[in-house]
Amino acid sequence: MAAAPCSTTFSGDVWAELRLASASDVPHIHRLIHQMAEFELLTDLFAATEELLTSTLFPSPTPPPFTSFTALILDLSPSPVAPDPSSTIASRRLDLSASPLADPEAAAFASPRGGGRVTAGFVICFPNYSTFLSKPGLYVEDIFVRAPWRRRGLGRMMLSAVAGRAAELGMGRVEWCVLDWNKNAIDFYEGMGADVLPQWRICRLAGKALDKYKGSAGGKAAAAE
Repeated sequence: MAAAPCSTTFSGDVWAELRLASASDVPHIHRLIHQMAEFELLTDLFAATEELLTSTLFPSPTPPPFTSFTALILDLSPSPVAPDPSSTIASRRLDLSASPLADPEAAAFASPRGGGRVTAGFVICFPNYSTFLSKPGLYVEDIFVRAPWRRRGLGRMMLSAVAGRAAELGMGRVEWCVLDWNKNAIDFYEGMGADVLPQWRICRLAGKALDKYKGSAGGKAAAAE
């Protein structure tokens, strides 16, 4: 029987850093995606592997951030973190003096950056395009914060940072999806000024339904010749 993980308590000042992820973060990203699937009751759709995440998120050469699939990691540190211009997207200080925070998974999510840092969340986004605006945008595929660190303003920090980067790049919009039963998330997004569009529905081809179309493009080309 596996031993229960040791809980680490954070108190006083804690520093949050949202940074560009690297291949060394893949094991944590994989665990975080699985936790998100559990929260959304969608583990039956979870098929991610560390190998696939590495090859798709961190190809060689890796494109510049926000021009392709971009993964961001949220780290928390018990000591001040000097922003790194090459990787830091946003940072802030949390004051936990009045409400110390116990993280039972701190050891399992020890950041590969070291220094007592703990990985608490992630964002994955990629560019899309609006024909109406004739501008590129960013689509946020996932944004997730582990349970102990929620309601600390970290989700707002992460989404604000992505929106800020999109605005700086001259993009037209930032989009994402939310499950219709997740009222807390809907209220949070609306509080940030986002429009939740009830008239739109996601259409998706995946798995066997998508595989049925293999070769269809080639068939059309041959018929047109």
